[in-house]
Amino acid sequence: MVYYLTAFQKDSSEVLNERFEAATDNEAIRTATLRLKEAQAEKLTHRLTRSGKLLLFCR
Repeated sequence: MVYYLTAFQKDSSEVLNERFEAATDNEAIRTATLRLKEAQAEKLTHRLTRSGKLLLFCR
């Protein structure tokens, strides 16, 4: 399945805008969480989606 991860600064500029594949939603959430930590974006507004379904969101 294809997932999209985006993270934004307070001024709405994108920090991350990535597409990746994972076998399950839980695997995708783990991958997204690790990627956010690597980019030091875990405390920024972010979202993870699959086919229009919101899986992870933090504001």
